[in-house]
Amino acid sequence: MKLSVEEMTNERAKDSLQWKYEPPYDFYNVDCKEETLGERLDGSFQTVMDGDILIGFFCTGHSALVPAGEDAGVYRDHAIDLGLGMNPEWTGKGNGYAFGSLIIDHTLADSSLPLRLSVATFNKRAIRLYEKLGFIEKGSFRNGAVGFITMVRKPSMSSFSLQG
Repeated sequence: MKLSVEEMTNERAKDSLQWKYEPPYDFYNVDCKEETLGERLDGSFQTVMDGDILIGFFCTGHSALVPAGEDAGVYRDHAIDLGLGMNPEWTGKGNGYAFGSLIIDHTLADSSLPLRLSVATFNKRAIRLYEKLGFIEKGSFRNGAVGFITMVRKPSMSSFSLQG
């Protein structure tokens, strides 16, 4: 794989909104509505490509927040909020570390702030990956029946030093 970060285009946004995950990850399925398409194109989303293949996307800022987490106050500390999604055709096949490392390196290139993300507690696969990438659990909240944790990664950690 030769991964790169590229802009989110209308075509890529529509493609990512068509992804369908198998249970229990179907929690992450979204409908391709004007509102969700508009959010993907608002400038906060970027894509991860392998040549011309859309591997995934990530977003920073308000788009990365879970509203219930805002209500619970878990986003009070200063951090770069990060949300990400991988094409379901590429999940569970050992691609997560390279995908996550690229996103971390790109996002932290010019920042001294920590990264923060929110993940559903049932998503053990993602939690293991984030821990491997240097994230630690910071807080928790609920969004209806689904529990979430926030995880934080300090900016001084190079993803390359974590390999091995």
